[in-house]
Amino acid sequence: MGTHLDQTFVSEGNWKPDLFAGKVVFVTGGAGTICKVQAEAMILLGANAAIVGRNPDKTIEAAKDLQELRKDCKVIACPNVDVRKVESIKQAVDKTVEELGRIDFVIAGAAGNFLADFNHLSSNAFKSVVDIDLLGSFNTVKATFNQLRQNKGSILFVSATLHYYGIPFQIHVGAAKAGVDALSNALAVELGPVGIRSNCLAPGGIEGTEGLQRLKRNVQKNIESVPLQRIGTRRDIAESTVFLFSPAASYITGTVHVVDGGLWHTGHSATSEIYPVVITEKNSEPVLKL
Repeated sequence: MGTHLDQTFVSEGNWKPDLFAGKVVFVTGGAGTICKVQAEAMILLGANAAIVGRNPDKTIEAAKDLQELRKDCKVIACPNVDVRKVESIKQAVDKTVEELGRIDFVIAGAAGNFLADFNHLSSNAFKSVVDIDLLGSFNTVKATFNQLRQNKGSILFVSATLHYYGIPFQIHVGAAKAGVDALSNALAVELGPVGIRSNCLAPGGIEGTEGLQRLKRNVQKNIESVPLQRIGTRRDIAESTVFLFSPAASYITGTVHVVDGGLWHTGHSATSEIYPVVITEKNSEPVLKL
């Protein structure tokens, strides 16, 4: 798998070395293309990490890759964790505290997504995405709450911009991420008095990620629609993650930090080629799934 950041992120970057020395980050979905680079950034700047995931091979391999980033770092794998079950996450939390001593930062990034129009989206498929994204985010904070309260920690949910407008083929994830935003906002208010900050990071199209691969044809053709005239990189995600966890953001909570080059302001024009022709065709077919 490998990593996408290296020591130049520290030596030639914007952040002080050892910014997160002595801290521990707990990352659900840590083997995914977005969350892994978030973990890379935190590790390069001094943090130790717990990589949490359901797939054993991917989770263990990701942890091994991350372990190579810094000579003195400690990265543990917590595989076979189902974020839909709070007790499963609690076991990963217990392992993290036992081996790494604490949890200061939580990245709630476990997600499930695919392209499907309403006519072909079953109730069970909709529920699965909401359970992983929204219930999984709630469970992650629930299981880590004692550590976050004890260490006056910070939470970062991985959200999206899909629910800012009505986007076809993404009803399930749009609804789930809207819930994640609402969850983060409420937690910022409820947990602020005990010293816990809660924010969302909402990536747009990010080069080399699973999400962009599904829409690559449309995004590449409409790159001129991105106000900053380029596709996002994983480094963009890393920089924003470090900022939101750093002391520079100590008075920032209850926000959604969009990293998409301004694309959402254009109404997601990357979908213009498939709407309404494709969606009309899909809705004309018999209902295939309930």
